[in-house]
Amino acid sequence: GKIDSVHLLGCEQWGLQPVPDEEVIDLYGGTQHIPLYQMSGFYGKGPSIKQFMDIFSLPEMALLSCVVDHFLGHGLEFDQAHLYKDVTDAIRDVHVKGLMYQWIERDMEKYILRGDETFAVLSRLVAHGKQLFLITNSPFSFVDKGMRHMVGPDWRQLFDVVIVQADKPSFFTDRRKPFRKLDEKGSLHWDRITRLEKGKIYRQGNLYDFLRLTEWRGPRVLYFGDHLYSDLADLMLRHGWRTGAIIPELEREIRIINTEQYMHSLTWQQALTGLLERMQTYQDAESRQVLAAWMKERQELRCITKALFNAQFGSIFRTFHNPTYFSRRLVRFSDLYMASLSCLLNYRVDFTFYPRRTPLQHEAPLWMDQLCTGCMKTPFLSDMAHIR
Repeated sequence: GKIDSVHLLGCEQWGLQPVPDEEVIDLYGGTQHIPLYQMSGFYGKGPSIKQFMDIFSLPEMALLSCVVDHFLGHGLEFDQAHLYKDVTDAIRDVHVKGLMYQWIERDMEKYILRGDETFAVLSRLVAHGKQLFLITNSPFSFVDKGMRHMVGPDWRQLFDVVIVQADKPSFFTDRRKPFRKLDEKGSLHWDRITRLEKGKIYRQGNLYDFLRLTEWRGPRVLYFGDHLYSDLADLMLRHGWRTGAIIPELEREIRIINTEQYMHSLTWQQALTGLLERMQTYQDAESRQVLAAWMKERQELRCITKALFNAQFGSIFRTFHNPTYFSRRLVRFSDLYMASLSCLLNYRVDFTFYPRRTPLQHEAPLWMDQLCTGCMKTPFLSDMAHIR
């Protein structure tokens, strides 16, 4: 399912089949509210709900849905906890044992795009005197082949520090794991690390030694990552780094919200919402009939707008009008977010991004009046039935 900050309705599935809202409410004891303690620990893992937050989540969610659907379709009894554990363990083993890396390395052209724009971004930053570093959980052999494919054979010259198998997010919190140097063949060295050298490869380590050896601290550092918890949360909240989130789905979502169909649907939906809120005080028979028609049309528009993004789940950023829980975490843990690092090519290196002023709830009526009616006053009820 997909949730906003505390609510779960409209996007729930059991296997591959949607679950009616009434069943969801009954399952949660007559409410659509999910207690925060169930939903999330600091890293997105609550006692009864797991958040899927990154690209690795897609095959895990698909596998869980398909296996549940298979069991239901064949009338097989199963314990959800056992199923979840077995699927999660299988996904983890494919990753940890290196099978995924092997499969991708066999066919780079199929799985990894060439990164002409990525190279352009990195080389541009270096040309303007920026110091770059790479911290990844992947092994060096995979990183090297992937970066050669994307950026070129001299990719290591672009980075002042390269750290592999970092074991994020514990890299950011665990002080005990030291850095170790790797040679070209991936063999570990025994010498103590007293400085991080350009052109060398380091394994594991921890952020506290990284800060001590580089003296890169606070808001002077901008760190990009594609996972809110494993990459960005600790760095922003504990260390004061600037953070940028990479959200590939953003490209498609922006394309959709710029379509005429979406803009028309949203504008009329907002207008209906404003009218319903203002005119609900009129309770004569004719007014109630008009209000019911508006309510029905508004609900239809909400479903249409949702389906523009995804028929089952809608936008990853909203559950109807509310921001999703993912969206709220994104805003909390990132200063910037973008579809790709290549988006930076649209801006000068010294460009300053200023925060937008968005209306608070006590400011919203003025903004809504102007958006919905184009004026400061709402027309009389007798005119409302003919507005389209």
